[in-house]
This record gives sequence, structure tokens and C-alpha cells, in this order.
Amino acid sequence: MIHSASRSVAIPYLAAVACIVLSNTALGESPMDTNHSQQRWTERQVTRQPHGHVLTNMGCWSHDGRWLAYDVRRTEDVFDGNRIERVHVETGEVQVLYASSRGAHCGVVTCSPIDDRVVFIHGPEDPAPDWQYAAYHRRGVMVDCGTPGKAITLDACDLTEPLTPGALRGGTHVHVFSGDGQWVSFTYEDHLLARYEEETAQHQVNLRGVGVSVPAGPVEPPADHPRNHSGAFFSVLVSRLAANPAPGSDQISRAFSDAWVGTHGYVRPDGIRQAKAIAFQGHVRTDDGRTISEVFLVDLPDDLTVPGPDGPLQGTLTTRPSPPAGARQRRLTYTAERKHPGLQGPRHWLRSSPDGERIAFLMKDEAGVVQFWTVSPNGGPPRQVTDNPWDVASAFSWSPDGQWLAYVMDNSVFVTEVATGRSERVTQRTDDDAPTHHACVFSPDGNRIASMRPVDIGGERYDQIFVV
Repeated sequence: MIHSASRSVAIPYLAAVACIVLSNTALGESPMDTNHSQQRWTERQVTRQPHGHVLTNMGCWSHDGRWLAYDVRRTEDVFDGNRIERVHVETGEVQVLYASSRGAHCGVVTCSPIDDRVVFIHGPEDPAPDWQYAAYHRRGVMVDCGTPGKAITLDACDLTEPLTPGALRGGTHVHVFSGDGQWVSFTYEDHLLARYEEETAQHQVNLRGVGVSVPAGPVEPPADHPRNHSGAFFSVLVSRLAANPAPGSDQISRAFSDAWVGTHGYVRPDGIRQAKAIAFQGHVRTDDGRTISEVFLVDLPDDLTVPGPDGPLQGTLTTRPSPPAGARQRRLTYTAERKHPGLQGPRHWLRSSPDGERIAFLMKDEAGVVQFWTVSPNGGPPRQVTDNPWDVASAFSWSPDGQWLAYVMDNSVFVTEVATGRSERVTQRTDDDAPTHHACVFSPDGNRIASMRPVDIGGERYDQIFVV
């Protein structure tokens, strides 16, 4: 693990040579790099092929820390990849875990924390004018790395009445294993409601929400629609949404950027451990009509297959799926009265400390600089963690011991000690090949951080994976 804050830095690995380590070398004066220890940092490039290598913002390391899983999209913003691969961090060996076919694309892969499974987005095969890749035309699939190429669809899809409990009616995205590797979370948009919006010219009907797939399947809808399909897991939505949130209320019109709370949940004020919960960003409306993001949390029951009071799990042709019985949604932050209200900064996902005691997010300080903040899953005032001179510029991750956050800032990879707010630059600052904002992820043993930066190959630039 990281033991001290030093000015030690590493020159990025720019050629196929051994890493060069510079110890006790300052990269310019900074009020953050104040501890002159003997800590050494190295950075090396681990991929070199002339195509994209896109890490997901968490879960990109295999459970044993030997491999990094990625997709081959040209950039994060275009879903054009057709392979899921992984690279051995020490040897550079590349394994193809899955290759899509029939015009489908795949990407955004995450690894199980307990075994060699990966899960990722799969777009539609044989795309047609009425069924192209879209937020509501995709599914989650799982592959065991021991049997590459063999994909298992997680979430079933049913588009005709009578709708099937445990099946969805749209598309899932950013699939993440729970800490015990048993459940999978995702964000979701709905094909039936998107079509209903088009037919009725209504708005705010198809709203992005958060859902969970659990191994209570299989779910097998009838094959009475060409896009219906079965799923190995039972899938439900767990967020409660409102098309037009009342100003000043806790209602939300969008749930997104979710994270499992703790490796084993968190301890409630009554001393009972809540085994599974998901934190997410929710769009609320302020009293003066603005839409801002706040931190929300939903406590999950042990059994997600029981319908709740809001309606059927599967929804109807004109209403969204409803949460299961026992799903309890709460708002954790209230920032509308701040000078810079709401969560702000680069696109980022909430992240919980491994012990479940703090949920980290980004928000501007009074000077308008994007800083780290945390809040307890039991509520209470947020705590400002950093007081950096530059904006946090990327998604981020916690170290496995919960002591550090890794992220990109000022064109470098940084770490921050959460208890003190002390921040430390761990890669050399660069102007034209800065780490991207997509991912900055600690390894399972806490000794390494994976990130990406564009590298020129034959006059073209491709995202390559680097490890500190």
C-alpha cells in the first residue's frame, strides 16, 4: 500500500525499456507535496496495439490483480468496439475474451471481485432501422474467462403483453458486480416508454434509472417479438423516479452513476448491517426551478423478486417497472443553498469506501474548484476531503484499505489520503498525453493504479493502458 506522501515521481514509460525511477524529485512547488519520503513511483505502458484500449472506471482489474480487462473502442464516447480483451500486467500477454458478430458491438467491461467472470454491454445483433444501438437497445452479458467466447445474457427482455416479471423492456449499461460477486447493478432506459414518448409527443417518460440483476433466474419470456430474449438472472429496477419532480422535494427525474455501498454493505444507526445498498446521483429540482444532482441511496431487501406497493416489477406498456418490496430510497445530500450547488465536475460515478462508511463524490468548493467530498450512508453533513488548487479531472477509485483515492488532476495521476486530505502527484505532468478522465483504478492489492493516455502509433492516436 501507499505509506507516505512524497515528491517522488516517475517518467512515463514511452519506449520498450525498463522503467526509469526518480526518487525525491519535485515537479514544481505544490502545497500538497510536502512530505519528503523515500516512496518510489514507477509508471509503465502495458498495451501497445494500434487500437483503443478503454478501461471502465471501476472493476477493470481481475480479482487476483494479474489482468486488466478492457474493450477496443476508438474512444469512450463512440460505441464501436467488437472485442473484450484482457492484458496480463506483467507479461503483456493479450487474451480475447469475447468477439461480437452480426453487426453488434460490445464494451464497458468489469470483472468479478471473487472469480474470473467479466460482465459487459452487448449491443443488438442484426441492427435494423427500427432497432439500432441505443441506451434502450442493449443488454448485459457475462463471460467466464476460462471459457472465452461463451457469453451468457443476464437481463431478459419482454416487449409484449403480458409482460414477464424479472424481464426488462429496454437496455442496461455499466454492469458492476456487488462486493460478494453475486448481484450485478446497472443503469437502464426503457424501449417501450421511449416509443410511447415518440407516439404521444410526451416528454420525461423514459427516465434513466438504476437496477439490479440477481441469480434467481432463468427468466424466459415468450418468443412473440423478434427482440425478446431470455436472461439467466432476474432483473428489476430499484430507483423511484418522477417525471416532474416537485420543486424542493426529494423526488428525482433521473438516477445514474451508481455504486455499491461497501464490500459488505454498511452499518445502520441501529447497529444492524445493511447487506446490500446502492448509492447514486439523482436529479432533483430546486425551489427556483434548477435541476441539480444530489447523492441518493437505496437499501435493498434480500429478496428482489417480490413486487412492492408501487406496481408490478415488470411495469406496463405505459409505465416504468416498479421497485421490489423493501427497496427504501433516501436522499443523503442537500446542497441547493450552496454557492455552487449540486454535484459537479467531470463525469464520475459515486464510489463507496470498502467498509461502507463513506460515499465519495465531486463538488465545487466556495472558490469554484472541484474537490472530493464524502457523506455517510446514514446521512449527515458532507465532509470536504481535499483543498487542491486544481479541479479533480476524472473518475476515481478507493484503495482497498479505504485510506486513499486515486484520480487525475493537473495532467497527472494523483492520490489523496482521505483522513488528512493530503494529495500527492504520482506521475509526471504532461501537456499532450495527459491521463484521460475515463478511469483511474486501484488494483485489488492496492499497490498499483491503472489509467489510460493517448499514444501516437503511425500518425494515429489510440488510448493505451498505463500502470503506476
